[in-house]
Amino acid sequence: MVLKRLRTIRLSLTVISPFPRRYICRLIVLAGLAGFLFLPASASAQDLFEIQVYPYETVEPHHTMVEFHMNYFPSGTTTTENGEFPNNHQFHFTVEVTHGLTKHFELAGYLVTAIVPEVGPKFAGARVRPRFSLPEEWHLPFKVSISTEIGFNKHQFDPNTITLEIRPILEKEIGKWYLSLNPDFSKSFRGVDSHRGFEFEPGVKVSYAVTKKIEPGIEYYAATGPVTHFETPHDQHHLIFPTLDVNAGPDWELNFGVGRGLTGTSERWVVKWIVGYRFNF
Repeated sequence: MVLKRLRTIRLSLTVISPFPRRYICRLIVLAGLAGFLFLPASASAQDLFEIQVYPYETVEPHHTMVEFHMNYFPSGTTTTENGEFPNNHQFHFTVEVTHGLTKHFELAGYLVTAIVPEVGPKFAGARVRPRFSLPEEWHLPFKVSISTEIGFNKHQFDPNTITLEIRPILEKEIGKWYLSLNPDFSKSFRGVDSHRGFEFEPGVKVSYAVTKKIEPGIEYYAATGPVTHFETPHDQHHLIFPTLDVNAGPDWELNFGVGRGLTGTSERWVVKWIVGYRFNF
């Protein structure tokens, strides 16, 4: 589930700066956020089952979104601690079902599984995630929504078996450019990191609509450690994904990316797919 020394923030600032003066105040806000993300930083592991930067929009009432998150690790960790399975050659398959309850509120549930080399299929955990959005009519500098996720994890995949994630979502579209910031905060309530405070695990997405159907971009994910004391850069987790979103219609979500770890503690290579469809129930 996330920003560390974030190069994509620099890219987004470069993109926004040529726009008219009415965007200057918004640029200042973004620059302030970027400054916070560049604060100096053992970080908790990144969420490697649901690798996604969340958008602002919640599912409409009486609609249900079913998503499949699939991640493969052609080159991942081969040694671990606390009885975890190494990620090398693992395949992760997560089913997410989200139902829109009101115009600004949705509720999601996750079933998390994995195929572990020389072990076979394994149940990895379950999650519950309510999310609400602030009305666009408020005309804030960014579209804003807040996600709160409670995770129940198997210790072979996460040494923290009960976790809480609070994820603010800040989204902005300027012409064909798209920006989403997820300054994520997570807390372990049971497990090896339960004694630590909230940890910072940010994510960022920048993309450009080349056509109405094709939108390449960059996604960045990180885990920097406790907000009161970031880990050293070597011990942080940083992943960058060149991505491709395909607009196959208003009810579809199609995302593909190949990620590369940027530090010694990060996974070296990750391939991810997201396939989702919205049903009118």
